[in-house]
Amino acid sequence: MKKVFLYFLMIFSSLALSACFDSNNANSLEQIKKNGFVRIGVFGDKPPFGYIDEKGENQGYDIYFAKRIAKELFGDENKVHFVLVEAANRVEFLKSNKVDIILANFTKTPQREEQVDFALPYMKVSLGVVVPKDSTISKIEDLKDKTLLLNKGTTADAYFTENYPDIKTLKYDQNTETFAALLDKRGDALSHDNTLLFAWVKNHPDFKMAIKDLGNHDVIAPAIKKGDTQLKEFLDNLIIKLSNEQFFHKDYEATLKDHFSSDINAEDVVIEGGKI
Repeated sequence: MKKVFLYFLMIFSSLALSACFDSNNANSLEQIKKNGFVRIGVFGDKPPFGYIDEKGENQGYDIYFAKRIAKELFGDENKVHFVLVEAANRVEFLKSNKVDIILANFTKTPQREEQVDFALPYMKVSLGVVVPKDSTISKIEDLKDKTLLLNKGTTADAYFTENYPDIKTLKYDQNTETFAALLDKRGDALSHDNTLLFAWVKNHPDFKMAIKDLGNHDVIAPAIKKGDTQLKEFLDNLIIKLSNEQFFHKDYEATLKDHFSSDINAEDVVIEGGKI
C-alpha cells in the first residue's frame, strides 16, 4: 500500500511540475540550462530499470544514467526532476513539453522515430513471454485459445497487434496492473521486454520464461522532441564519452546484476558508446 501511495504521489508531483512550464517552449539545451535542471521521464513501476523504492526515491538502470546526465549538465547529479510516465504516454510527454528527455526503457522503433528523435542506444532488448511454471506454452502457436497480457504502448503490444491479431489479449496501462493480472490468473501468459522478464521471473519462482527471445533484436535509447538537434548532439557525445569509463557496465553492476540470474551477463544487455 505504501508503494502505491508513493507512486501516485510522484505522479501528482510530476504533473504539478509540468504545469509550471510553457508548453510552447522548445526542448533546447539552452532552455534546460536556463531552467537549472533537466526533466527526465522515467518509469516508477518497472524494476530494475525505473522504480520508486521504499523511501520514495527513484532507482534503477535508467535513473543511474539520468543522474549522470544532470551531473554533466550542471556538475550536480541532483539537478534532475524525475517525471513519472507510463508506456503509452511517453511520446505525448515529449510532444507536450512535460519532459526534456525520455529514459523510460524506451525501445527505438521506426514508428516511434516518426514522432520523436532518438540519441545513440545504451541497451539491447527483444521480447519475451512469461508463463506459470506448470504451463505447457513454449511457442507463439501455443497461445491460440489462450489470453495474453500486454502493457499498452509497449513494443510487445505493437508486435502482437500487428503480427498476431487473432490472439486474445488483455491490455493494461501500468506495468503493475499487467503483472498483477498474471498473478491473479486473469491471463495465461504475459509478453514484455525480455530483460524485464528475466528480472521478474527471478523474483517469482512460480513462473518461467516460455519464450526468451521473440521479434526483432532492438535497442533502447534516450528519446527527445522531434528536431531537437542540440539536445540530441549533447546526448550522443555524452554516450560516446562515457564509453571511455565503461559507464553502462558500471550501471549494470550497480542496478541490474543482482536482479538477473547467473546465465545473464552485462554483454547480453549493455551497449557502450552507442555501438551495437
